[in-house]
Amino acid sequence: MLDHITFAVGDYARSKSFYEKALAPMGWRVMMEFGPSCGFGDTHPFFWITQGDTTKGQLHIAFAAKDRKTVDAFYQAALAAGAKDNGPPGIRAQYTPTYYGAFVLDPDGHNIEAVCHSG
Repeated sequence: MLDHITFAVGDYARSKSFYEKALAPMGWRVMMEFGPSCGFGDTHPFFWITQGDTTKGQLHIAFAAKDRKTVDAFYQAALAAGAKDNGPPGIRAQYTPTYYGAFVLDPDGHNIEAVCHSG
């Protein structure tokens, strides 16, 4: 099981603001912050960003959503926070018959997804 992940962002303040808004529908918030690094989560900080060199466009993270409505809310919140569309909410039957996901590009070009596996 994954405990946490950290990746570099080009503009910490911009990315922190983006993720605060985009991840709110998932029930996640900033739980810890150390200088230009912060961890998001609900029970513990498992998703971290930090100021540094980016892997622009190379990273893909899929967040598990509790239901399809949450995937939709993530997508709308992320776009409102400044993300670029990389695939609107919908079934991705090429993965599994019930794979419902939405994809956005964050401020550094990382491919961020919210996915629900139930129908």
